[in-house]
Amino acid sequence: MPSCATFKENLLTKNTFHLVSLGCAKNTVDSDSMAQLLVRDGYHAVENPSHANVLIVNTCGFIGPAKQESLDVLRELADGKKKNQILIAAGCLTQRYGSEVAQKVPGIDGVLGTRRWMDIVQVVRELRKTPHPEPIYHLPEAKTVGTDEQDALRASVAGSSAYVKVADGCRRPCAFCAIPLIKGTAVSRPVEVILDEARRLRDAGVRELILIAQDTTDYGHDLGMKDGLAILLEELTTKAPDMDWLRIMYAYPGYVTDRLIDVMASSKQVLPYLDMPLQHAHPKTLYRMRRPSNIDWVHRTLGKMRSKIPNLAIRTTFIVGYPGETDEEYQALVDFVKEIRFDRVGTFQFSFEPGTTSEPLGDPIPAEVKQARYEQLMELQQGISMQVNQSYVGKTLDVLVEGRDKGIAIGRSYRDAPEIDGLVFIEGEAKIGEIVPVRITGAMAYDLTGVPAQELIRL
Repeated sequence: MPSCATFKENLLTKNTFHLVSLGCAKNTVDSDSMAQLLVRDGYHAVENPSHANVLIVNTCGFIGPAKQESLDVLRELADGKKKNQILIAAGCLTQRYGSEVAQKVPGIDGVLGTRRWMDIVQVVRELRKTPHPEPIYHLPEAKTVGTDEQDALRASVAGSSAYVKVADGCRRPCAFCAIPLIKGTAVSRPVEVILDEARRLRDAGVRELILIAQDTTDYGHDLGMKDGLAILLEELTTKAPDMDWLRIMYAYPGYVTDRLIDVMASSKQVLPYLDMPLQHAHPKTLYRMRRPSNIDWVHRTLGKMRSKIPNLAIRTTFIVGYPGETDEEYQALVDFVKEIRFDRVGTFQFSFEPGTTSEPLGDPIPAEVKQARYEQLMELQQGISMQVNQSYVGKTLDVLVEGRDKGIAIGRSYRDAPEIDGLVFIEGEAKIGEIVPVRITGAMAYDLTGVPAQELIRL
């Protein structure tokens, strides 16, 4: 009878991989694409890292805490690495700091940047066939989004929803952001490729397609398209009409056009939901951020959208503690949030990033001031979110059911993007994967409760 040691050794002789994906949904799409290519090459994924002979961490390098999390995960896997295992650091952090990451984490065997995620099989083969006393670096600058993706489905599927990446990189000049340094300029994927993926996902049972990019409203610019996102949505609604929900994330202020608003207003498939990170509300702060600073445009556009799109849900994000943010500038942000009454708000404290154009500004605002401003803004928004949620009590919302817990069904309405927004808790029977009408009976700061509308009709 084989010993436990022999059993573990046998596990490691199989083509198995353990992949940890960190950061945003855009990173998750890259992780799932790499996994597809490995599976196609004869590997299969395992949950337990000790049972894998290939360990991969798709890192995030956006802000300081994300970098630290990536290094911590790499160190944990490196410390527990067995003789026959290889460890690959991939993604955003390694694209920007490849050699530094390997120096900080002894035990890394390979370094793969985010611009060439499609070369994962090549890197694994090279690492497994030859001794490598030093890490192997695979960080070519070549970036061929949409033309060299190895036929990988550029989507991350979770239940009945899927994130689909429509472009990669960014050409915006935001002073605080390192994404252009990591990803390069914006490169859009062809419309026909995205349409094909939408059809394949719908055939696989996906009900909600979530379009993502660093800036979805810049989609198609490099392809010579004007109003590219609106055109893409028009194509999706006509050529993939069976997709129930289409959700737009990461819109850029100033580029929400009249045509895009009209498409959102006229199509039942396109959800009345827009995620548009504004980052601040004082023109001087926005100018220092190198962001669009025309607050009048924001007021006009949001007013236009709300008049044309009934029950529009708007999500945004803000940065507090940006260099030079005075009490007056911060108060303008507070007043703006009170006035606009967003459905959802995410708030971040400024994170100093060397190499960005904001580097000369330093990080002069004390941590305790940033924390206080963060807490005040989040407390304000919590109250607004509670009032907005209460306005839905007694109304009926369609809810995509995603799970059950102790007899309660759990899902999301059109107002709720996965992971970042709220949930709807449903008392009674509701089948996972279905979109069901739910009568809202209660409201919390972030979540709603309700019962299936059909049950009320039967009563």
